[in-house]
Amino acid sequence: MKHIFIILFFICSVPCCVAQIGEQTIVRGTVLEEGTYNPFSNANVEVVGGAYTTTNAAGEFRLQARIGEELVIRHEDFETVYHTIGRNDNIKLTVAPNKTKPKAVKRNKQVTQERFQQYLDSAKNVLKKDAKISIEYVAKALATDQEQTLSKLQKAKAYELLGDIYTYWKQHDLAVSNYKFAIRDNVSTQRQLKLAKAYTLNKNYQESISLYNELKNKSLSNYNEVLRLEGLGDTYKNTGDLNKAITQYQQALTLAEKHLFTPKVTDLNSKIAEAYDAKGATKPAEDYYENSLNLANKETRKRAAEEKTKVADFYSKNRSYREEIQLRQEALKDIEVLSEDAVEKEQEIDNESALTPQKQNYKIANAYAAQENIEDAIPYLQKSIKEAKTNNDLVVQKDATRKLGELYRAKGDITKAEETFKDYEVVVDQLYVQKEQEISQAARFSRDLTLKQTRIESLEKDRALNESRYQLAVENQSLVNQSNRRQKWIIGVLIALALALLVAAYLMYRNNKQQKFANNLLALKSLRSQMNPHFIFNALNSVNSFIATNDERAANRYLSEFSGLMRAVLENSEEDFIPLSKEIELLQKYTKLEHFRFQDKFDYDILVDDAIPTNQFKIPPMLLQPYVENAVWHGLRYKEDKGNLLVHFQLKDEHTVVIIIEDDGIGRAQSKAIKTDNQKKQKSQGMSNIQRRISILNDMYSDTIAIAISDKDQTNHTGTRVAVTLKKH
Repeated sequence: MKHIFIILFFICSVPCCVAQIGEQTIVRGTVLEEGTYNPFSNANVEVVGGAYTTTNAAGEFRLQARIGEELVIRHEDFETVYHTIGRNDNIKLTVAPNKTKPKAVKRNKQVTQERFQQYLDSAKNVLKKDAKISIEYVAKALATDQEQTLSKLQKAKAYELLGDIYTYWKQHDLAVSNYKFAIRDNVSTQRQLKLAKAYTLNKNYQESISLYNELKNKSLSNYNEVLRLEGLGDTYKNTGDLNKAITQYQQALTLAEKHLFTPKVTDLNSKIAEAYDAKGATKPAEDYYENSLNLANKETRKRAAEEKTKVADFYSKNRSYREEIQLRQEALKDIEVLSEDAVEKEQEIDNESALTPQKQNYKIANAYAAQENIEDAIPYLQKSIKEAKTNNDLVVQKDATRKLGELYRAKGDITKAEETFKDYEVVVDQLYVQKEQEISQAARFSRDLTLKQTRIESLEKDRALNESRYQLAVENQSLVNQSNRRQKWIIGVLIALALALLVAAYLMYRNNKQQKFANNLLALKSLRSQMNPHFIFNALNSVNSFIATNDERAANRYLSEFSGLMRAVLENSEEDFIPLSKEIELLQKYTKLEHFRFQDKFDYDILVDDAIPTNQFKIPPMLLQPYVENAVWHGLRYKEDKGNLLVHFQLKDEHTVVIIIEDDGIGRAQSKAIKTDNQKKQKSQGMSNIQRRISILNDMYSDTIAIAISDKDQTNHTGTRVAVTLKKH
């Protein structure tokens, strides 16, 4: 419903653009002062639904809205304008400025209350069409209470209507909150019954039972007592206590029959039947269903169709297919009439309802199929698919198409079965896309409603704040001096506390840093202690090899060289860093030992640029040895012809040395390929140790060392090149 509210303003038609963009429109307009036509800048322009902007220096505004939404324009220098946006609407506002602001602030109580009721009526009219707009109208109704001109009863009606809106759109948690607000402002049996029902729908079963029992002790009308007993029965049914549910339903039925509440008599017979059916008591359930069916046939066509489908489901569950088919065929006739009425009224068919031709045709086909009557089942499935396509009901279309394919296959018509199953796959894909969109839309819908509820609650808080503002102002005036003294004392304490916290934080930071440094030192010591056994083990393997080949002289020479190397290694084992010159000396001794054993496998060169001040650069001891060892043992040792090993110390700049360890062996890929299964399971302890040491040292000394490993021959993946970058620290 469109409303145009104009208070002491003249609205005339002049050029203004409203361009349609899908369901949205772009609204442009101008606000001018009456008589002088001077523009009003910084006027607040708001649309019911959330859009907001202000007028610019020329008095112009532009925002996005939908046709039918209400435009609200506010400014302290003129009274608020309300205007409903229409199709191809051209608007320009000329407003009369207020002569005295105090009078402009006050509202006429009667006008405010009339507007309040108009907003509520508008909200009711669109309740089942657009939840967002309906909620916005209620929010605007509550916003009219800026000067507390609304009674608590009126506010209770507004919150009750919000609860009804949220209940209809299945936002039960929000419904509970608003029914509570309504009861807070004005307690009534009707609102309490709605709250109890909302509790049940929101699965707050104990709260619902408690409230229904509380209402038992109040003086209720006969109809409200029926509603209370029925609601209590619904709650017990949802909790699985079917005996209590049946007891409450039967008490409600007795009272409804006594006072001739005919629709309730029908509903309660149906609910008692459902409860007995859930218990497995088929005979009592059938008797009560027979009663509800006879009563429903005397009511509206829609109620009759609803009960027929419900009883048909009961017969289907109990395999009484003949009775089920008869009822569904009767329901189909009722649904056909209801569908024609819906088309005349331009109403959409609700696919979620059981009262759709596609669902009933599908269930009739299932009943025939259960009787192995395929010939009669197939036409109903074809009707179901056709109706589902017309009404865009992909769920039923999917189920009916699959069932039709199964029946064709059972009938032996494989060609039609294959064609039908192809159609089924297409529908499944369409349904998947549709469900994804529905999930996204539902999440967005729920989020939007929650945001609107938050806005309404903020209005409530603002209202409460306005009511207490004057009292707080008076109290604050008397407490100013005392508050100032207290604030100074508190500020001093806070400053002292902040300083203490800063000192404590600094001490904790320093202690943590020292502890981390100590832990790193301990870890380095542990790793260094692991390097020595690893190195000794590999060296003794070489001695063992000489002894195994009865080469005692070579073994003695090797041991002599090895002892000199071990002495140098042990001397440096306690140091985190040693001069680069000592590392070069260690590396020369080690490489000499390896070459002594594998003279026929490789030659080597260790080159040191003369410009390198080797005593000024520091390096972790035994850092380079594992890479040389890998080059010999995993690259050069397996090469068919004699290889070469190069260790080159290069000065990159005055702060950086680059150490290249390069071999022309078989390469990493081939070396990995020829490893035995046992070797593949073993992780190189030396390389792992080196990586951990470098990680710790870089953490302690700011990225002093960097390692880069690559193939020497990138094309054939042979040879290995290790580049160690060493910086001064």
